Amino acid sequence: GGIGKWALGNPGSWGTPNCQGFDYWYGYLDQNHAHCYYPDYLWENDEIRNLEEVVIVDEVGKLVGNRGGENRYYTHDLFTEKALKFIEQSREKPFFLYLAYTVPHYSDYPAGTPEHFIVPSDQPYTNEDWPQIAKNYAAMITRMDRDVGRIMDLTKKLKLDSSTVILFTSDNGPYEGAPIDFFGSSGKLRGCKRDLYEGGIRVPFIARWPGVIEPNTTNEHILAFWDVLPTLAEMAGLKPPANIDGLSFLPALKGQKQKEHEYLFWDYGHARKTYIAALRTGEWKGVKIGTSPMELYNLEKDPAEAVNLAQDHPEILRRIESLMKKARSQTDDYPMREL
Repeated sequence: GGIGKWALGNPGSWGTPNCQGFDYWYGYLDQNHAHCYYPDYLWENDEIRNLEEVVIVDEVGKLVGNRGGENRYYTHDLFTEKALKFIEQSREKPFFLYLAYTVPHYSDYPAGTPEHFIVPSDQPYTNEDWPQIAKNYAAMITRMDRDVGRIMDLTKKLKLDSSTVILFTSDNGPYEGAPIDFFGSSGKLRGCKRDLYEGGIRVPFIARWPGVIEPNTTNEHILAFWDVLPTLAEMAGLKPPANIDGLSFLPALKGQKQKEHEYLFWDYGHARKTYIAALRTGEWKGVKIGTSPMELYNLEKDPAEAVNLAQDHPEILRRIESLMKKARSQTDDYPMREL
């Protein structure tokens, strides 16, 4: 089952969830549509569901938006209800649920307005001496935290807890500007969403697997999203597709010896006026921005990427440049600028 945000294929294309292996889908099929938290409709499989026909019968209740007094449903709450129902209905056999929450993403309201991070209630932060947009943002995250807890409580209630792996992560670093600056959401890391500095690409990754993953432990293994597919395949006893870049991190989850990547490569040149790319190999990371010279950072000593060491280590810089050329694969479907 898949629930939430999908941006890999619009209705009628082969990219929709039901054409990509999902038996059930509920949510958005369009990137821009997902910026609306009180939409008129969502997709359930290949059918439009008018949200005025939706009835929620538990403690979430019917929510009222602020658009012309019309009744609307906050989609995050709908996604949680659908996720709980899917788990209930799938309890008798092995299942996979991809729950792609949208919060705390910005909405389609103008940047800088409190509604840019719109939420039904700013509780429990109503009385804080914060800007309203900061209250809303924090309330979004608390709402998500509550609902992740509801999902975990359900797995315990259904006695699925010990046989269920739960992975929690984010698709990018924090958003630029208010309210992120107010909370210092990037911490000591440089950059934010859409950057290839660590603040843009280093994200939380939490895994829970009772009896397999030791509680309250951390692992320094460096993984990327393209490692998720081979990991899930190995968990299910299947072989991953051939010719992919991902490595299963199942050994790391089990506390065993883990194979490391020779390098990790990021490209963000297809959708920006200025081409940016980054490559990490071991403790070293190169960042290329437009026509500027390559930057070089030692992430073990300088995770904030404050000191550019390109002039001091030309041999490492040359190796990273060579690996970048090796990593890039030009195709008509994904045209890229020259390095």
